[in-house]
Amino acid sequence: MREELLAEVTSTGDKLTRLLSSFTEEQMNTVPFEGSWTAAQVASHICKAGNCDILYGTTAPADRQPDEKTAMVKELFLNFNIKMTSPEWIIPDNGYLERAAMLGQVNATWNKLLDATQKVDLRELCTDFEVPGFGAFTRMEWIQFITVHTQRHIHQLEGIHAAIVKE
Repeated sequence: MREELLAEVTSTGDKLTRLLSSFTEEQMNTVPFEGSWTAAQVASHICKAGNCDILYGTTAPADRQPDEKTAMVKELFLNFNIKMTSPEWIIPDNGYLERAAMLGQVNATWNKLLDATQKVDLRELCTDFEVPGFGAFTRMEWIQFITVHTQRHIHQLEGIHAAIVKE
């Protein structure tokens, strides 16, 4: 259970880092089309949404399988035909975001997630916050949520890359 989760978190983080590293400083801050975030803003959003504090907050024993809600999360967030609106508290800052700083933030965020994936009791229910429509997540489901949310934004970053990088 933990090994599979760790492999998915590692793979997603590696893909995110490779993709972001393929943008130049200027490209990171280029709006690819009207209504879109820049690659740097997507990275900022991923870091805000990937904050691991929830994994170290208040927990309670779960009376269900620790991955029960994972399939629902994947079904929703990996459906790229659905347009989603970000909650206010994880909307990225406007303006120029330095490439090196964003890559550093992404690496730090992902290292915290990898550390948590290896150390926390994945079966515990996190009770400090609930994702609307899903109820309380276990630590395993939170890690999956962060990973799948990032996979959704990797897809977005690939589109941004294709729109602005002329190879």
